[in-house]
Amino acid sequence: MRTVYLNGDYVPENEANVSIFDRGFLFADGVYEVTTVVDGKLIGFDGHIERLQRSLNELKINYKVNREELLTVHRELVARNNIDQGMIYLQMTRGNPGDRDFAFPPEDTPLTVVLFTQEKQIIGTSIETKGLKVVSVDDLRWGRRDIKTVQLLFPSLAKMEAKEKGADDAWLMQDGYVTEGTSNNAYIVKDGKIITRDLSNDILHGITRKSVLACAKLLQMEVEERPFTIEEAYAADEAFATSASGFTNPIVEIDGNKVGTGKPGPVGDRLRALYIAENMKAAI
Repeated sequence: MRTVYLNGDYVPENEANVSIFDRGFLFADGVYEVTTVVDGKLIGFDGHIERLQRSLNELKINYKVNREELLTVHRELVARNNIDQGMIYLQMTRGNPGDRDFAFPPEDTPLTVVLFTQEKQIIGTSIETKGLKVVSVDDLRWGRRDIKTVQLLFPSLAKMEAKEKGADDAWLMQDGYVTEGTSNNAYIVKDGKIITRDLSNDILHGITRKSVLACAKLLQMEVEERPFTIEEAYAADEAFATSASGFTNPIVEIDGNKVGTGKPGPVGDRLRALYIAENMKAAI
């Protein structure tokens, strides 16, 4: 049985309880982060902590993140649950005001802070060699996708629509252009150039995205940050997605159309190898 962290205490998962009046439950009024663990070490921790603070600020949740305190909790959970490869989920909500009200509670209302681990093979998966199939789905999420909130119902619906169509995931569409995947940033490669949507409120500012683009620069690869159409994706030489738990995952089929050769491409493979090497050196 896993040990989880709840509001300052380490407890067995079956003893961790959150109030029915918590605003995370009633209004999806909260944010989260996911930090990957490989060889028992944390990947990209500081980037996740910085984005956590940004998300809290954007939702006007008055809380100053304590990096050292959260680092201690992450490491303690890795040790207590004996995690070699997997993820640590961190969720913070505006807390339990004791009643349901659309208006925010007083600022001194304690936040609800939850962290838990999840074992998952990160390196050496079949996806690396087989790739993923995606379908396009209209993007019906709210307009502030740059905030990493716990409001994930539509991505779940899109993921299920993809599975019903025999695919692995969905790429979301806005005005004919790809925004991102259900839980990842999206990329295509054409004539050696990497194309990915530029940062705005329309997409999550991915921590892995930032690191992978830095790797592309080290490899002297050309990157163009702009929206691309689904038709461009069909005609791409290769495609891939980035996320904390997937690093770079090749996309081999979109809406039934084979991408390039229908197999993982060399650009994505080189980026994945360098990303792992660079981030394992920096892991803590």
